[in-house]
Amino acid sequence: MSRVKLIQVKEGVLAENAQQAETVRQRLRSSGTLLLNLMASPGAGKTSLILETIRVLGDQWRIGVIEADLDSSVDAERVAEAGVRATQLTTGGLCHLDASMVAQGLEALGEEDLDLIILENVGNLVCPAEFDTGAHVSAMILSLPEGDDKPRKYPLMFSACQALVINKTDYAALADFDTEAVREGVRRLNPDMAVIPLSCRNGEGVADWTDWLEDRFRKEIGPRNPS
Repeated sequence: MSRVKLIQVKEGVLAENAQQAETVRQRLRSSGTLLLNLMASPGAGKTSLILETIRVLGDQWRIGVIEADLDSSVDAERVAEAGVRATQLTTGGLCHLDASMVAQGLEALGEEDLDLIILENVGNLVCPAEFDTGAHVSAMILSLPEGDDKPRKYPLMFSACQALVINKTDYAALADFDTEAVREGVRRLNPDMAVIPLSCRNGEGVADWTDWLEDRFRKEIGPRNPS
């Protein structure tokens, strides 16, 4: 009989994080605020999509942004220049955000009087998918230059999100990217996942993304009060 006691550290950490995440989620829901967790590899276009979302919805929605990065405030500065409240979380090398970090970001941002808070997670297709941030919905971005094999390489990320944005469609003539292969991979992993091709450069398809956000707001939060 073994006298070694096994302690499942990861399971305990994830369970505690899940409790904190649910607290964040319910508090924001009660205040009428949708929290979106946006994930992608570095360079896929997270900040560009956030700026396009602000451009399209900024006159009707009260938007705040929490930026996360290993050690930089560049993205938060770009978002603030677009005229919305923004705060920066620097993780100091951690490759993901968890609910306690998001709670700190919300406190710094000030969550009052906001319809939508966009959380730009750390650029990574692995770790961020494992941790519940307290978001009501999660979306990921895959850009054409990254290739169409990512559903096979990172199945957890594709399973954890409710929407896949295929960004940089303006590169279609240059990239060897099979959109239908990605769609088929998504159907196998997550058949309810919305797939939204768009280009942040020329704006094509961005309206489909903002329509999806409006639909998710109604489903998660309820009717939105015009600002």
